[in-house]
Amino acid sequence: MKQYTAKIIVAAHKPYTMPDDEMYLPVHVGAAGKESIGYQRDDEGENISSLNPYFCELTGLYWAWKNLNEDYIGLVHYRRHFAMNGKTMEYEQLKPYLGKIKIFIPKKRWYVIETLQSHYEHTHYSEHIEKTRESILEKYPEYEKMFDKVLKQRWGYMFNMMIADRDILNDYCSWLFDVLFSVFKKIDSSNYSAFEKRYVGRISELLFNVWLKKTIEDGRIKKKEILELGFDVDENMIVKVPAFLKAKFLGKKYERSF
Repeated sequence: MKQYTAKIIVAAHKPYTMPDDEMYLPVHVGAAGKESIGYQRDDEGENISSLNPYFCELTGLYWAWKNLNEDYIGLVHYRRHFAMNGKTMEYEQLKPYLGKIKIFIPKKRWYVIETLQSHYEHTHYSEHIEKTRESILEKYPEYEKMFDKVLKQRWGYMFNMMIADRDILNDYCSWLFDVLFSVFKKIDSSNYSAFEKRYVGRISELLFNVWLKKTIEDGRIKKKEILELGFDVDENMIVKVPAFLKAKFLGKKYERSF
């Protein structure tokens, strides 16, 4: 029986307490031009590290896609990991699923009173969605209907977190970065604040849902080959909920991460 290998990168921009399981690899995202923090840098090998102010943790995903060789590759955040049995997932817990499950994703995030599109437009800029749709029409017109369908959902798989087998990851990243590089060229962000410049990373969260639903519809992944996982941290809803409601009803866009 094949022994599948797995490597999950932990995207970080500063030192933090990391999982001690060897499956995890802390990666310094946006490392280009910065001093070492003791983690694997995302500016080595083939990389887009310099784009981190816009692409966020995706510079880590790009580095992993281009430079790692494991059978399964994943992405989590320094403050948020996948969990099994109430604790940060370890390789021995993941191992029985490898070869059977093709992609591991976060549990659905429900917005209830918002669609994915209305929530994005209330908290950020509608131009981002408009230019993303343009890029999809130009490059992958077969995704148009799914893009429009996903934007009407009131839930989504967020945070750019996943663990995927090599073939699935290659399919996703080849499509994702082709679309995102196109969007990036279309939007003038010269007057954006540092927080607003992170729009590429945010748009990618929507695009993951588009790609996943289309991949399932096309039969490239079966639902039984997908597993939803929880997190090992609880969100601060006392802070998030008021900001969410102010964006929805008062038109106050997000100005920072939560």
